[in-house]
Amino acid sequence: MINLDSVLISDDLKDVFFCCDLSACKGACCVEGDAGAPLEEEEISLLDGYINEIKPYMTQGGIEEIERTGIFDYDADRNYVTPLINEKACAYICFDQNIARCAIEVTFQLHKIPFPKPLSCHLYPVRISKMATGEAVNYHKWHICSKGLEKGHQEGLPLYLFLKDALIRKYGEGWYNKLVKLLE
Repeated sequence: MINLDSVLISDDLKDVFFCCDLSACKGACCVEGDAGAPLEEEEISLLDGYINEIKPYMTQGGIEEIERTGIFDYDADRNYVTPLINEKACAYICFDQNIARCAIEVTFQLHKIPFPKPLSCHLYPVRISKMATGEAVNYHKWHICSKGLEKGHQEGLPLYLFLKDALIRKYGEGWYNKLVKLLE
């Protein structure tokens, strides 16, 4: 573990090689799981403000779910998460050639909203945990991402490089540059 400005960083960020392989997994992380993707409180107001821009890219089931339950839900620990369609797929899902994608991200790529997707999704396969003295950044190993591990090894891409944009979004460029110096 490395402690950088009250953030404990797992050695896995250097030691685990990873690169999403959507052609192999078909976006399974958006479809499987027992809870929606974690949301930051400020992301809820962003979703609320831009839901009409996002809806055209969502599935009908996703639209119906957010109209029924709202733009967010709670997990078992009462943390904010994205709603799920039938306790499975994220309500913000869309499909492109049978690959699950994020309707929020698609809307962002079309320059219709100012944020790419929930931070927890941007950071995946790492998760951020709150602690009394800061945060912890840990790799979340999930069998559905095994092809991402293979692709990461083939490309020689450790997690901290694969997640560069997401880590900068979360902690800032200065923090990320310090992390790189510590890890290289």
